[in-house]
Amino acid sequence: MFSIFANPEVRSRELSCLTRKLMTTTMAASCSLVCCGEERDSDKAVIVQFSNGSVKNADKLDFTMYKNTDESNPRKKSRRILVAESDRLSYVGNNFGTGSLKCNNLCQYYVGVLNKQTMQMEVHSAQLFNMQPQIPGETTESAKPQDTTLTYRDKVDSLIEAFGTNKQKRALSSRRLNQVGSDTLQQAVAKAANTVIDQKGLEALQQEVAETESQAELALHLPPCTADADRPENVYAFDDLLSPVEFGALEQAGSKMAALTPEELQKMRDDGGCLCVVKLLENMPTVGDTRDKTSRCAFYLSLLLNLARQKSISRKFGQEEGCPRIILNKLMKTFTVETFNNGRIQNMVSSSMRAKLAAYSLALLLHLGHMTADLTLLHRDLGITEARIIEVAKSMGLTLIRPSRVKSDEAGLRDDHFRASLVLPLVKYDQFMERRKRKKMH
Repeated sequence: MFSIFANPEVRSRELSCLTRKLMTTTMAASCSLVCCGEERDSDKAVIVQFSNGSVKNADKLDFTMYKNTDESNPRKKSRRILVAESDRLSYVGNNFGTGSLKCNNLCQYYVGVLNKQTMQMEVHSAQLFNMQPQIPGETTESAKPQDTTLTYRDKVDSLIEAFGTNKQKRALSSRRLNQVGSDTLQQAVAKAANTVIDQKGLEALQQEVAETESQAELALHLPPCTADADRPENVYAFDDLLSPVEFGALEQAGSKMAALTPEELQKMRDDGGCLCVVKLLENMPTVGDTRDKTSRCAFYLSLLLNLARQKSISRKFGQEEGCPRIILNKLMKTFTVETFNNGRIQNMVSSSMRAKLAAYSLALLLHLGHMTADLTLLHRDLGITEARIIEVAKSMGLTLIRPSRVKSDEAGLRDDHFRASLVLPLVKYDQFMERRKRKKMH
């Protein structure tokens, strides 16, 4: 049932004709229509319906219309609240929000007011209100605004909860349980991390992390190291570089190196390769076990230097020099990587393997030179930069000996070679200060 009012501020007005659409209105022949002209929102008639049933005594209701005071806002200026009060109960309706009727936005409604004296019906625009009872003491929950912070996943989960199948709901429940377990683990890890940070301090932890990362990277190409050894010779043990079986297999090849004449050594020097080997052979003792050890190690060192200058290793590598099979297998297994190219497996020397060759060659030179090695000759023989060999020496904890600065008149006599020596305890270089800067690409 609808109660019709031409003016909301008047208590009641007798209406005898009601229509929703002007074109479908059926009227008596003696009745004529009169258009009221252009109307404002405040001039619209009000049609109300009560959600809890019909009202028997509409004359006893006191209607009051409230409008929004923000006239400048185009969305709020048309908002209205209609209040109907009686002795027992109050009713409230509005034309906005969740409780409003959506038909006001879809259709236009009109109401006709018949003047029985003139038999003319005035046609007015109308809007509908749904009146809901308000019980005293009951608080009305305002509509919750839509949470704009919800992600796409949260929205999909809400749809699954409301309309999903049983299989989808079980999957959602399982995923949420796993997420709770993951969150609990993250909280425990974060709590433990905060405790460690409070105990040690952030700077100390950063230093430890940098050292750990550096050691992890360098462990791939450094020989086995005993940092707490009692003697320098035991830090990088000779048996870890050449096992007794491998050292014994180099007897024949070492004797050939020891039998080289000064002319042959000069030819090697003129060729520009293996200068470290030439220097070892020139300065080795004339007799004794030290001569035998130096000659064998010199042959093995020459193989390491030749291997570092190769990119791919052929099957004929080391055969001309008379390399034993056990030594050749050790070189292929320790200092090369296998790749598949053109339907066959090839042994390649990568950049990391060159760094490993540099570290093993440097450790071998330390044993042959009373724990001191010439870095300048070594980086030339390896075909790498001086900065790279210095980086390898620092990673091994060696003490660097830089060439001394002398006056210009003594420049021709000075030794401008970098050297490294193994001194206990090993040197720990600052990873933050020694890290190389990368050039920006433009």
